[in-house]
Amino acid sequence: MVKICCIGAGYVGGPTMAVIALKCPEIEVVVVDIAVPRINAWNSDQLPIYEPGLDDVVKQCRGKNLFFSTDVEKHVSEADIVFVSVNTPTKTQGLGAGKAADLTYWESAARMIADVSKSDKIVVEKSTVPVKTAEAIERILTHNRKGINFNILSNPEFLAEGTAIADLFNPDRVLIGGRETPEGQKAIQALKAVYAHWVPEDRILCTNLWSAELSKLAANAFLAQRISSVNAMSALCEATGADVSQVSHSIGTDSRIGPKFLNASVGFGGSCFQKDILNLVYICECNGLPEVANYWKQVIKVNDYQKTRFVNRVVSSMFNTVSGKKIAILGFAFKKDTGDTRETPAIDVCKGLLGDKAKLSIYDPQVTEEQIMRDLSMKKFDWDHPAHLQPSSPTTSNKQQQVSVVFDAYEAIKDAHGICVLTEWDEFKALDYQKVYENMQKPAFIFDGRNVVDAKKLREIGFIVYSIGKPLDSWLKDMPAVA
Repeated sequence: MVKICCIGAGYVGGPTMAVIALKCPEIEVVVVDIAVPRINAWNSDQLPIYEPGLDDVVKQCRGKNLFFSTDVEKHVSEADIVFVSVNTPTKTQGLGAGKAADLTYWESAARMIADVSKSDKIVVEKSTVPVKTAEAIERILTHNRKGINFNILSNPEFLAEGTAIADLFNPDRVLIGGRETPEGQKAIQALKAVYAHWVPEDRILCTNLWSAELSKLAANAFLAQRISSVNAMSALCEATGADVSQVSHSIGTDSRIGPKFLNASVGFGGSCFQKDILNLVYICECNGLPEVANYWKQVIKVNDYQKTRFVNRVVSSMFNTVSGKKIAILGFAFKKDTGDTRETPAIDVCKGLLGDKAKLSIYDPQVTEEQIMRDLSMKKFDWDHPAHLQPSSPTTSNKQQQVSVVFDAYEAIKDAHGICVLTEWDEFKALDYQKVYENMQKPAFIFDGRNVVDAKKLREIGFIVYSIGKPLDSWLKDMPAVA
């Protein structure tokens, strides 16, 4: 029986291993992590992450051929294939701070694998890592191997949160990169045989190590670039009276462009896009390619500009001040169908409004009050470091006085001067907006950062509506947003 062990029980490791266990009943799969509360949650009825369909998969396999454990060394030692799915946060200090990936956790995982291994192993990079990480890991393993052979593979994940289980069941492609040696090719075939249980062979792509590592960064950079491109167009649409949804549809019907990732919004978020582009920028700079680095930097600059532009639009529309005004924030997760708040645009929007002394009432169906308060008190990049290094509560009591987290959209909206829709949860489309209007201060504003509301219908009720990239309400034309 082949044994697989995955180090890291997060958004990648947990769902990926659960699906492998489901599709390969003859393989024993163990997910290990040093975080006891996280492993306890994986073994409970309340999983540590929210992902549609994940509960069912875990419950079908857990205790049969899928296990979650804190006994890291034991299971790594027994495994034939070890996936490493640990954090690769952006460095916050030292060489490459603010851009380079911090490989501390990766390196300690590699040293531990070398220490405890008593048999040959295939070590699989599952985390997003900089190009040439495999070479560094290989050196650590080789210099500490005690006669044991290690083969390093790169098998980047291309999951989208909210659809991760569907993506795993039916992937566009599975990418496996390895050394172009007989041993490396044999390792590729061993991992390919696992995925071949359910993925058609023509969708399993095999490359060299560096191509696989770079492909992950390139994929995320290209997707983020599309979002920044349409968001840049949204600003121009507002200035000219064009409708970004119509422009997106028009260009999306061109088969060379396609319709995906062309929805204008308040900005992209999630754990990967910004981090991977910063990583790409750093690699380009290190390889003497400043022009290429500057090109990718611009994708992040436009994303930051979009969030700032949104905040400026809110403040300028409401008589140039939100001081003391209640603003309802609908949605805090970076996208619907996930509770993940990493790099969510809501953080920067909320901080911008708090900077103008607004009072925020925040509602998200999947994000806890503790998480929201922690996110609003953190410095940039702190979110991706271990929990014990993160602030446990807001640093100032002022923040707590300015922010309340509620568990009902109508409660958030009651007596508010304005509403900001920051996540495209389906329930926000179905609210009774007549009731909402009656319970708000007048004039009542809605700032739709996801283009989910029916602006025409809301204007008929009496709202002043701002939708990203759409022709401006006459009120907003008279109060232009300053950039």
